Amino acid sequence: MKKILLLSDTHSYMDETILSRASQHDEIWHAGDWGVVTLFDQLNAIKPVRGVYGNIDGEEVRKVCPKIQVFQCEEMKIFMTHIGGYPGRYKTPVYNYLLGEKPDIVICGHSHILKVIYDKNLQHLHLNPGAIGQHGFHKVRTMLSFKIDKKEIKDLVVLEYPK
Repeated sequence: MKKILLLSDTHSYMDETILSRASQHDEIWHAGDWGVVTLFDQLNAIKPVRGVYGNIDGEEVRKVCPKIQVFQCEEMKIFMTHIGGYPGRYKTPVYNYLLGEKPDIVICGHSHILKVIYDKNLQHLHLNPGAIGQHGFHKVRTMLSFKIDKKEIKDLVVLEYPK
């Protein structure tokens, strides 16, 4: 079983809340818009990090994080990208990939809008953790915490913080 902290859209912002939560998990997943590569280094010093780059990320972040990550966690196939859309409105290249590869979990960032949606048509769980950084229109900073146990997601919790 793995306990995952999922965050996105830090936009160069890090605080003790994020670092403290990170230390309580087995892995940290970041769905892009890091802002600066030093955030990757800070989190990776605490726990292993998997991440993708976002539209604001420069060359330093792009050297460390790919545009798309596909990986296994326990017995689940994970697909992660920054700008991918959401059920019923996926970007064409993402949609084509999802049709062919059939991941169990699809993770996107970018919108700053927290979403946890089961996609009945493509049969996967879509996760967007919202934004944990200070930059953007969101009123509440959010992250997701959950466990993956073999082929199941358990104890999914929305973590909310004032902006």
